Amino acid sequence: MSSCNGSVNDSNAAVENENATIETVTDVFAKGNLLENNPNFTGDAWHEMFVTVADSMDCTVGNVTFAPGVRNSWHSHPGGQILLCTSGRGYYQAKGEPIRLLLPGDVVKITPDVIHWHGAAPDSEFTHIAIGTQKGKGGAQWFGPVTDEEYDSYTEK
Repeated sequence: MSSCNGSVNDSNAAVENENATIETVTDVFAKGNLLENNPNFTGDAWHEMFVTVADSMDCTVGNVTFAPGVRNSWHSHPGGQILLCTSGRGYYQAKGEPIRLLLPGDVVKITPDVIHWHGAAPDSEFTHIAIGTQKGKGGAQWFGPVTDEEYDSYTEK
């Protein structure tokens, strides 16, 4: 896959489709740096920031990749968050709602202060662009980890 400047990124992820075949996915953006020893993730995740608070845009934009089965803890954002799903299969859950399966092209609009989590499905790496909106209202508030029972509660619709 080529980006608008014609460069090709060689970051590949294997994704299992409905027909149980393996398809190679080329991500548009770099995988970024491994988030080592981060207490808000259950395993390996990578992060590449594109826009930071220091850029004075009142938002942050970053690429996040989760290894299969990895998720972040329950958290909320005072200014809200938008997830643009780019590759793999992932999960999103707002507190009190069922888990939603995320696929490339899905957009998740998370309103301010909604407690939620997101991460990869058990059998797939998952990548999304995370946009933190209205950052002037403050950073993410982290709560407890998502339990295995909560994570395993996903059911196909």
